[in-house]
Amino acid sequence: MSLREAEQQPHRISERDRALDDQRVMTLRQWCEVNGFSWWTGQRLIKAGHGPKILQLSPRRIGITVRANREWQQARERA
Repeated sequence: MSLREAEQQPHRISERDRALDDQRVMTLRQWCEVNGFSWWTGQRLIKAGHGPKILQLSPRRIGITVRANREWQQARERA
């Protein structure tokens, strides 16, 4: 491996990891922790229709992708 290839390799890996990270699914509890509020607040936001897009993982389990969370956060930014 040349020096140039070695310099470019970390960039490719981080781009791949970033793409995979967007698709990673967080549990409701993880999503609440990432955003700094309680599980109850997260439940209220989702029930009221003010949360991010939800994935129905199974009949009793939901999840939120990292991408959906980022889009939700960006939509809530104040100017």
